[in-house]
Amino acid sequence: MLRITDARTGETVAAAPARRGLTRVHAHVPERDATALRVLLVTDLLVRALELGGTPVWALLSGGRQEAELRADAAALGTHPLEDGRDAGADPGEARAVHVVAEGGTAPDGVLVSVAPVDDLTGSAADPHALRLALLARPRGEAVRLDAAALDDARETLRRHRRAVADWARQPSRPVPEDVRAGLRAGWEDDLDAPAVLRVLREVATGSGLPDGARFETYAYADRFLGLHLVRDVGSG
Repeated sequence: MLRITDARTGETVAAAPARRGLTRVHAHVPERDATALRVLLVTDLLVRALELGGTPVWALLSGGRQEAELRADAAALGTHPLEDGRDAGADPGEARAVHVVAEGGTAPDGVLVSVAPVDDLTGSAADPHALRLALLARPRGEAVRLDAAALDDARETLRRHRRAVADWARQPSRPVPEDVRAGLRAGWEDDLDAPAVLRVLREVATGSGLPDGARFETYAYADRFLGLHLVRDVGSG
C-alpha cells in the first residue's frame, strides 16, 4: 500500500482509504515556473502509484490565472489529465484527500504533500522527457538545480534506456522476476521514491543472469510509474 509523508504532521500515512475507496489528488499551482512543473510531476506520480495499487483516483488542478498554460505544460510532461479543482467542493466525503503543493504552500483538509523548489538555470524550454527524468532522479523533498549539464545527462541516460529496451524487445518475452517486481513496488509505495525505482532499473540493466526478455518487461512495468516512454523506440530499427 502506498504510504506518503504528510507535511502537516511529518508522519507517514496511507495515501488511499482503508477500504480502497476513492482518493482525491489535488495539485495546487499558484504560479507557472519550474517548481510548478515539479508539483505537476509529483501529482502524476501519486496518481500512477495509486492506480497501480488498484485505487480509484480523482485528479484535480487549481492553477489560478495561468491554468490553461499549466495544463499545456502538464500535457507536455506526460502527466495524467487533471480536472478543474473548482469542481472538487470542500468535503471529500468518503474519499481520501491528498493535496500536492510547493514547499511552504497550504491547502484545506486532507494530507499535504510538499514539493521542494526547482532552480531552473536553463532559460529555455527543455525536452520534456529529459526534464521529467532529471526531476525523477532526485527525492521530491530535495531542492533541484537544473542546468544545461543536468538536462544533457538526463537526455543521454534516456537515450541509452530506450536503445537498450528496443534491443531487449527483440528477444522472447519473460516475466518480471518477483524479487524485482517487489523492489520496484517497494520504491514507489515508499513515499513515491522514484530514485529507488531508477536504481532497480540500473541493477536490472547491468546485472548478469537475467534474460533480455525479462529486462524488457521490467522496464515496461516500471514505466507505468515513471512515465518516461521507455518503450518508444521498440520496432524503430
